[in-house]
Amino acid sequence: MSYSVIVCDDSRFARQQLIRGLPAGLAREVLTASNGEEALKLLRAGQGELLFLDLNMPGLDGYQVLEAIRREELNVLVIVVSGDIQAQAHQRILAAADAGLAEFFDILPALLK
Repeated sequence: MSYSVIVCDDSRFARQQLIRGLPAGLAREVLTASNGEEALKLLRAGQGELLFLDLNMPGLDGYQVLEAIRREELNVLVIVVSGDIQAQAHQRILAAADAGLAEFFDILPALLK
């Protein structure tokens, strides 16, 4: 299965590295966003089925994007990509995304093929 993928990170280098590392066949198209506002704009326009999301960005950060996705019931699978490994970050992610975790774990094996 291939997806319309959005890679959201304020670092151009990080976006490029993540795109290079995508498994073959995962993305039928790749869109980029350099901040949370750009990512939400794409999602609200119906673009993107899979979002790779950085947490720590200027402006609208990844936590706020997760909250907006949940609040607005935007239909997207989210994979958080961050160097923030603190327990508090983990809890904030789970709180913002708990409704979609079961669906993610259902498709995870297909993503890793």
